[in-house]
Amino acid sequence: MWMAVHVASPRIWSRGLQKAWSTWGCRLCSQSSSSTQPSHHPRTQAEKAKRRQAREKAILSSVGYTYQNAYTTLPFPQSYSPEYVEFGWYQWWEKQGFFSPEQHSKQPHAVDKYFSLCIPPPNVTGTLHLGHALTVAIEDALARWRRMQGYKVLWLPGCDHAGIATQSVVERKLMREQGKCRQDYSREEFLKQVWRWKNQKGDEIYYQLRKLGASLDWSRACFTMDPGFSGAVTEAFIRLCDSGLIYRSEGLVNWSCALESAISDIEVDSKELSGRTLLSVPGYEQKVEFGIMVTFAYPLEGQQGEVAVSTTRPETMLGDVAIAVHPDDPRYKNLHGKHCRHPFTERLLPIVTDSMVDMAFGTGAVKVTPAHDHTDFMLSQRHSLPSLTVIGGNGIMTSDCGQWLEGVKRFDARERVITALMERKLFRGKKEHPMSLPICSRSGDVIEPLLKKQWFVRCQEMSRKAVQVSERVLNVWLHQIEIVLICFMSCISPPCSDWCISRQLWWGHQIPAYRVTLENSKDTEEVGHYHKSTSWVWGRSAAEARQRAAVKFGVNPDAITLTQDPDVLDTWFSSGLFPFAMLGWPQQTEDLKQFYPNSILETGSDLIFFWVARMVMLGRELTGQLPFKQVLFHSLVRDKYGRKMSKSLGNVIDPLDVISGVSLERLQEKVREGNLDPRESIVAMEAQKKDFPKGIPECGTDALRFALCSYKAQGEDISLSVSHVLSCRHFCNKMWQTVRFTLATLKWQKISLKGETYPLSSMDRWICSRLHSTVQQCERGFESYELHTVTSALHSFWLHSLCDVYLESIKPVLKGEGCCSEEQRDRERQVAASVLYHSVSISLALLSPFMPFLTEELWQRLLPYTDSDGTSRSLCVQPYPKTSQLEHWCFPKEEADFSLVEEVVRVARLLRAQCQLTKERPDYFPFYSNDVSIIYRLLMTLSLSVNLQNGINADKQRALLSQRREKLASKLNQALACTQKPNYTEKVPDKVRKDTENKVGTEENGQMHVTKNCTCHISHKMK
Repeated sequence: MWMAVHVASPRIWSRGLQKAWSTWGCRLCSQSSSSTQPSHHPRTQAEKAKRRQAREKAILSSVGYTYQNAYTTLPFPQSYSPEYVEFGWYQWWEKQGFFSPEQHSKQPHAVDKYFSLCIPPPNVTGTLHLGHALTVAIEDALARWRRMQGYKVLWLPGCDHAGIATQSVVERKLMREQGKCRQDYSREEFLKQVWRWKNQKGDEIYYQLRKLGASLDWSRACFTMDPGFSGAVTEAFIRLCDSGLIYRSEGLVNWSCALESAISDIEVDSKELSGRTLLSVPGYEQKVEFGIMVTFAYPLEGQQGEVAVSTTRPETMLGDVAIAVHPDDPRYKNLHGKHCRHPFTERLLPIVTDSMVDMAFGTGAVKVTPAHDHTDFMLSQRHSLPSLTVIGGNGIMTSDCGQWLEGVKRFDARERVITALMERKLFRGKKEHPMSLPICSRSGDVIEPLLKKQWFVRCQEMSRKAVQVSERVLNVWLHQIEIVLICFMSCISPPCSDWCISRQLWWGHQIPAYRVTLENSKDTEEVGHYHKSTSWVWGRSAAEARQRAAVKFGVNPDAITLTQDPDVLDTWFSSGLFPFAMLGWPQQTEDLKQFYPNSILETGSDLIFFWVARMVMLGRELTGQLPFKQVLFHSLVRDKYGRKMSKSLGNVIDPLDVISGVSLERLQEKVREGNLDPRESIVAMEAQKKDFPKGIPECGTDALRFALCSYKAQGEDISLSVSHVLSCRHFCNKMWQTVRFTLATLKWQKISLKGETYPLSSMDRWICSRLHSTVQQCERGFESYELHTVTSALHSFWLHSLCDVYLESIKPVLKGEGCCSEEQRDRERQVAASVLYHSVSISLALLSPFMPFLTEELWQRLLPYTDSDGTSRSLCVQPYPKTSQLEHWCFPKEEADFSLVEEVVRVARLLRAQCQLTKERPDYFPFYSNDVSIIYRLLMTLSLSVNLQNGINADKQRALLSQRREKLASKLNQALACTQKPNYTEKVPDKVRKDTENKVGTEENGQMHVTKNCTCHISHKMK
């Protein structure tokens, strides 16, 4: 019996294609019966797995310290094992110094160019998440690529001291282990505890970076609290103060009452509430109600009437200093300039007009609380209103509220205020109100805007200078580049608010500013006729500050008492100096001269404002140059459902768990070890049970890196699934098996690889040309930073061209089959083996930036067969392949003509799969078809028939085809039903109607084809 299927030809069948088919077709699609291997008594899958694991365990246990020669002489395992491959190469690379720029001069292919970048410094408290892993995968690919190109590469590692996060971790540790809080220690004693913790736990992040294969120069590792870096932070603060860009003032800041510190904008999470919501707040036993709009009235002074105002924070009404209305609001036209009386403090509240008031919000009249609201603070400055702080830094109501509220916690005071308003008959109701609630990401506390004396950076002038230079010099690479560039520039463009850099912590860079007190001075906040805001000096040391104070106030240095500001600088201030401080600034070190500005900055698009813009401003101001020449932003990594990764959702994935594998029990144990609310923990563990019922399988570093780089990083957010990483692990195994086959070929055939390789057959020329095209795609992809096009090209070449086609086609050649002379067969065998070797070795070099461990292992296995001069040491320092070196392997005609053959092979394999002929290798017969029904679509078709007379279960095959026919019929009926709806032609757009018609045609042809095959099987059965 014969089964036929149509193969669409990309062009009319020509004589050239006929020749191509005669050359390649039989070799690819037909196999002689002699090629079938003799059958043996089959082992069970369990037995096979047990034997394989025993072999690989024996090999693994024999590995001590990995180094180049001894390791690759061990037996080659039959299957790929990430644990085996990744065991020791990194230690050897690091010991050999391959990641140091000093190795540059030792490379024969070195060029007089440099490539430098710094890793976005992760927090010393943290562990790497998939966002970090994406950053490392991209940056390491670029660094390894440039290093192989002969550039002098410096990729600097670093770690951020993470002021709030680290202090919080150590405080919790001390409370848990010793029952003590920070205030039970002196500042010096507490800092000793922090350093002790850092020295014990702080290097974990570096272990994880090594595990990811990051080719960082560890001899230059930088910690933001190191003495050298701390000196750079002090120098930056002094210079900016001297130039008037840092000043001390009272301003409204984001305040965490739990931490009793101002916090950065990036540490504030916005929780969207659709209405009434009960939330847990640190320091409160009961949950607190949010998402409620309360309306109450202020009585008018000197006349009958009232003004009703609405607020979601009634406890702040004790700090109200005015009522604002829109000047065009007709409801309040006759109240302009009038006053209301505060019911609890008896203060008079002026009614002011301001166009920023939203007439549609609430009653159209708003209470003005300058000390506790950012909008109100700006309004108060325009109208010269006072500010009254009624909530302290610890979240307790102050004495300005009166004795009835003094000492009460802010959210408890909320209920008391509402009760008191009801008693005075001023309460006008409440209703649910959608709102955005600011939450401290470090403590979970609700952010309280507070008025505090702090140090601020004037951003407007710095941003103006930075924008002027950036528009001319800085290249920004990202999806929709023009839109993002505008967004990026707007983040640092004037007008922009000044940046609060004070933090009320002990861990961090203590601000090098000193408050001055003179002998016999009555007011420590005021010196002589100088206002308190100018009674501060700064210096690189206390001695320098004393001299500055003596000059400033015209007194003897001995008459001055200095008190250093106890606050520390915002972590983002020191991080903003990273690109040049890590190179030794302010000293003019050799590294600073050679590698600054950095070649590129690669980071997440969520850090445009918090880090990138500030680096641009500070770099331009302090060094006179932009800190980097290019910026490459990558997208956010989300889970497979497109959700943002969150511990409470249970979808946060540790990269090391993907690399080494982890059980479901261990995943859930990690959730329990965290600080989630018990109910959130239950939700998280249920999500883990659903997504990872058997845990996460071992995928390996190379598979994870390749998977991350295979996404379009400069596009939409990345929805990463573990199944995709696992498919990349299977690709690693495919590479492993290919090299095993290549090594066996080189060993058994005793092939000589000396001299130039010139492909003989059309198949040899085709694979060489495909390799040339792949190298070209890699060059273009790397130069444009589109790494996903590089990984796609390499995956396609290795899997579909090298393995699926070329490797299968040369097996008869390597066996010496054919009707030509023995000498000719030997020559073909030599050339095929040589082409195979070069295709594999060049592909390994192309893949090296993405899969450093596996490619190093396989390349070292192939190294003994090369005609190397002995200078080859590691693949990571070999020249990256260039198209200019492979021009003699470019055969565009063979590559173009082979597309038909690839289609035939694809269909042949599809036929085998459809007929469930997984082991049998039936004969195939090609012939033309003059089927008029499809000639208008294809112009010419080639049909491929497969001999199914042996080994086919006709009943089973007919049942499968019948099921498929029923599914096609169902889809066809659904499509036809859409076209039969009333007014279908008038209501449905032309494009949709055309797509539906095409779908109907496709389903009809598919159903016709399946019906025909079902008939064939019935007739076969009858015979």
